[in-house]
Amino acid sequence: MHRAKSLAAIAIVLAIAASIVVVAQRGERGSGRGQQVAPGQPCPPGTTEVRPGRCEAPQVPAPSILDYRPKSTVVADPHMTPRAKFPVVDVHSHQSVNAGSVDKLIQEMDALNLRVLVNLSGGSGDRLRQNLAFIRKSPHKDRFRLFANVSFDGVGTPGWSQQAVTELEAGIKEGAIGLKIFKGLGLRDRKADGSRLTIDDPELDPIWQVCARLNVPVLIHTADPAQFFDAIDLTNERWLELALFPNRQYPSDRFPSFETLMGERDRMFARNPKTRFIAAHFGWHGNDLGRAAGMLDRMPNVYFEVGAVLYEFGRQPRAAREFFTKYQDRVLFGKDAYQPSEYPYYFRVFETTDEYFDYYRQYHAFWKLYGMGLSDEVLKKLYYGNALKVVPGLPQTGWP
Repeated sequence: MHRAKSLAAIAIVLAIAASIVVVAQRGERGSGRGQQVAPGQPCPPGTTEVRPGRCEAPQVPAPSILDYRPKSTVVADPHMTPRAKFPVVDVHSHQSVNAGSVDKLIQEMDALNLRVLVNLSGGSGDRLRQNLAFIRKSPHKDRFRLFANVSFDGVGTPGWSQQAVTELEAGIKEGAIGLKIFKGLGLRDRKADGSRLTIDDPELDPIWQVCARLNVPVLIHTADPAQFFDAIDLTNERWLELALFPNRQYPSDRFPSFETLMGERDRMFARNPKTRFIAAHFGWHGNDLGRAAGMLDRMPNVYFEVGAVLYEFGRQPRAAREFFTKYQDRVLFGKDAYQPSEYPYYFRVFETTDEYFDYYRQYHAFWKLYGMGLSDEVLKKLYYGNALKVVPGLPQTGWP
């Protein structure tokens, strides 16, 4: 009898212990909620992985992508960089200058150590001449430069190429220091017969060739980020931007693919080796530095500028530093949108080794940035040295 009671007591104790373990395990796993998924399979919508292969939903309503703004608890000394370490040439701006804005612009530029601002939207014909005349008469004529533009209306009609070349030659003679090609080429521009004007259309070759003959560069914006050509779903890292700006979506039934445009651009670059091309926005290859390196290796007449893609370098600072160091003679500084409050983010990423800090536009990048810590030698080339080499029309004296 005593032995039976002892065994019964032991069984009760073991049962209680087992129940405690089960409860503890359920508590760790979210009280047994959720479901198992096969290895390598994603969790269903509305859930996340809490243990290998087990997905659960939050027990409180989840915030939207717009409202979730966690505050970082990282404690580290920030090295804010309101002013560039060396003078800067911004080769990619669309900021015009006039009598009412010039004084304010100069104050802002001085504070940033921005020595020369290149407006790529110089225009053509009378508009270009008027813009150039204002700069020439300004007491700050060495602080601003203009690129000319070309209209592709009428490509395919007799005499179009010669007319375009003549107008561009006149603009360069007046004082424009380069040619800017907007992203409409390849995406939206049409020939006279209604067909899509491809970037590598041979009828455009005289434009590239006259730039080589006149020793001026072509800064060309081709396509947009590859994600703009992908489906706008929850795997697209630019979802928020595309949802905010639907006109940035390029569905395949209306537009050529990203790779089609890249192929046309690269064939045009290779076919015109005597022309210096600056690929705007790092050619949209900032997320694929191996591909970017391959471009520069194959085509010595091609350069990159960094406008509006800082978020790519700041999320891979070690690889980016290696790239900028290896190709230190091939990358130029550009910003695109002129916003004085945003330049310091570029300076901080390029100059410091700070970690885990915010980007200035959350819809561009929801991730944090890290500093690349570029050397002084590389910084000087990035900020002004390469621009002076690639764009001879810039002021060539007075640099450190």
